[in-house]
Amino acid sequence: MKRRSGPRMGVRVWAAGAGLLGLTVLLTALAQGAPGAAPPARAPLRGEHLSRSTFPNPHAHIPAQCYVETSSGTQNACATCHTDGVARLKLGNNNPQAGDNPNVGNLQAAYAFGVYDYPQVQNSSVNPWENTLRPEALRRVVEHLGLKPESWDMEAYVREDNWRAAYAQRPGQAQDWDPGVNGPFRLFPGLAPDDLPAQDDGFVRSTDPARGVFQDARGWVTGWRAVNFMPHGIFTPLAGSVSGVYMRLPARFMQDAAGRFDLGTYRANLDLVARSVQDRLRGERTYLGAASGVAVVRGQYPLGTEFAHPLHYVDVGADGTDLRVSPFPGTRARRVKEVRWMYKQREWYPEEFGLALKDESAPVYASRTQGWIENGAGWLLGGWIEDQGGRLRPQTPSELTQCVACHSGNVRQSEVGQNATFTSGTGNTVDSTWALPRQLGQGRGWREMDYLGYRAAPGATGDAVPGSLSTPEPRNRGLGVGEFRAFLDRVVGASLYGDMPDSVERFLAVQITRARGYSADWPELRRVIADQDVRGIQAAQRRRLALMREFTAKGAYLTPPGAVRPELFLPTRQGALAAAARYRQVVVTQRYDFGKDVFPETPFTLRYFRTPETAYPHQDGRPYASGEVITDRPVDRTPANFTFGIGEVSTLIDESLPFERGGTFLRDYVPLLEE
Repeated sequence: MKRRSGPRMGVRVWAAGAGLLGLTVLLTALAQGAPGAAPPARAPLRGEHLSRSTFPNPHAHIPAQCYVETSSGTQNACATCHTDGVARLKLGNNNPQAGDNPNVGNLQAAYAFGVYDYPQVQNSSVNPWENTLRPEALRRVVEHLGLKPESWDMEAYVREDNWRAAYAQRPGQAQDWDPGVNGPFRLFPGLAPDDLPAQDDGFVRSTDPARGVFQDARGWVTGWRAVNFMPHGIFTPLAGSVSGVYMRLPARFMQDAAGRFDLGTYRANLDLVARSVQDRLRGERTYLGAASGVAVVRGQYPLGTEFAHPLHYVDVGADGTDLRVSPFPGTRARRVKEVRWMYKQREWYPEEFGLALKDESAPVYASRTQGWIENGAGWLLGGWIEDQGGRLRPQTPSELTQCVACHSGNVRQSEVGQNATFTSGTGNTVDSTWALPRQLGQGRGWREMDYLGYRAAPGATGDAVPGSLSTPEPRNRGLGVGEFRAFLDRVVGASLYGDMPDSVERFLAVQITRARGYSADWPELRRVIADQDVRGIQAAQRRRLALMREFTAKGAYLTPPGAVRPELFLPTRQGALAAAARYRQVVVTQRYDFGKDVFPETPFTLRYFRTPETAYPHQDGRPYASGEVITDRPVDRTPANFTFGIGEVSTLIDESLPFERGGTFLRDYVPLLEE
């Protein structure tokens, strides 16, 4: 295989010493190729320790989904992120969050949002996500700008490209994770959209030698490889955003024992990484070839691992077959909402984490201008998002803190000599990641993210089902049932908000009827909600939970080949364009700090429907009216208490109620799939 000439792709060490605000972070280049090669001079990355009290949203690390009500315990989206399962396996640096850690408590059972400089900073039990909470307020801001969303041609908008112009501003060589040249696109991932989509083996190859690391018979291998995974309840077509995910290892992992670039060696090392984070190792101790000196650590990526994550608008015409629509499969529009990036720059070890307290008031370490933040658990995270005109710009530290919310872990930093840097303590990641642990098996995992084999239906318009899915539903390894079934059985919704779009409601109303053998007809919620009948709402939700479980037990949520029914997973063309227009309201107002998920109206799960026995007031003591938007929940106001300032309202998810009797609590959920 032919090696590319020019600078080598290297691994650099993140050196963070003690210091105050404005600490300079130095990156020291380590040669990965011929001994004695001198690395080029590089400008150091300069970040700052920033207090979150200076942010428009000091609590951006708590996603908007965490504020939803659980319909008296019948809808549990909390288990997607907050369990003890991964920590019990000692697979990742995770904080047990479903009862195993007394310092954290059970985050499925209580709205126990952590305290941050309380009472100097408004507590986190006040919902800061106004765009999601009050979409009408966002619309007023848009109208104040003189804009009319109904006049937008959203199909044309999502089919415009905005990634290439951003990539063109990236300095240096594509092979370098850090070109070392200051600028707002310095750490923009070196993944050229002109080289996409990946080829059928998942490898991204280029016709341009300048973007390749070495050459094989099919082109210049860039080092990037696509990952196809089971999507979560957040980035799905029906939720309005879809992902591509690409992974790259340092150059030594692409070389054989003699230092020659070799695709077979690289493929084997990528497979080792995947099996490490998926808990499938078979006794391997080191990586292969030139990386034979690097230990394989269960549940951990090697230093220098990179991820590139374009987050796309949804285009139901996009399945990769019509380049006029989009080159990408899986409803992934040509236009991206964001380009996200991760780089593994510091190791963690199993003995570095456990049941220690996390410093909720620790500062974030980030750049104000270059679009990156440290997640406190070994990774640099980067993000570029649309500006008011739809071009990509670096994200602010406040916006980047939303990334740390889901991509972080738990580390006893005081014991490993690091400055206190904010971490999320997320419960269900493996080394701060979600995608590779949920990678599909059966030869489907190393290819472009195609959202369960989506194929567009020619001519589908309006409210018609826009396409089909061909990939069989993967099964959850620990639960022994389909991954999507496990989600439906507990969330009873289309996303982590527990919402059920009208198209899904219509589908279920037709499918779940007494005439088809169910115990009852699918209850329609709008009428009882309009009547403000709280006990009627609770009865309807209990019935919906039971009927959903009848529906999944029959396998009726699947097509005959075993794929998820598209009606449960895909928006209609009309629905996708409407969701894109609502998100564009956030773009034109640049109000990302206050929520990226915008609904036609405040979701049912963000409104107050509780009986007197389970009631709670506003923080100022005012009672909630039935149906009122939930803006805040009470916190512990006793200064002497360990829980001072922390939320104290029960979610009503009953951890003692078994699944067979309608329980939704799930302590040991682990996001790993069967082969």
